[in-house]
Amino acid sequence: MDIGEKIKRLRLKHGLTQEELAARTELSKGFISQLERNLTSPSIATLLDMLEALGTNISDFFSEQQDEKVVFGSEDMFIKEEPESGRSIRWLVTSAQKNALEPILVTLAPGGETAQDLPHEGEEFGYMLSGSVTLYLGDRKFKVKKGDSFYFKPSETHYLANTGRAEAKVLWVSSPPSF
Repeated sequence: MDIGEKIKRLRLKHGLTQEELAARTELSKGFISQLERNLTSPSIATLLDMLEALGTNISDFFSEQQDEKVVFGSEDMFIKEEPESGRSIRWLVTSAQKNALEPILVTLAPGGETAQDLPHEGEEFGYMLSGSVTLYLGDRKFKVKKGDSFYFKPSETHYLANTGRAEAKVLWVSSPPSF
């Protein structure tokens, strides 16, 4: 870990000059400059004073946070093939269970259907990429074809069935994650 660089980033984040940080910590501007260039090291007491002046603590300062993953490639995706039910589910975002949204790509062979999902909290959204399906929502059913989308609060049992002759692909997003 580059302590000097991390101190400098925190100082700049708070809009402080080296002189202002020095005044808040009763250190010299020269010491701050040397520290940021890793030419000197602070004592524990000095580091604690600096971190307090920078609005953080030693635990947070030394914790190594991983950068949040933004782009997911095919190698990140998990696919569950279920030939007996005529469906394939591709989780598009790794670890989506800990996120607010869970996007999946559902592929249904002719005659295939998703598992019936019981009522739950949240929202469901889908966009038909190809083919067509029937959306079963409680006692109601809706035809959804390529280019159509659907949105509902899942207060009833729901599932999709491919009653057509061609493969169907649907981008399905659930909030909170439930797949």
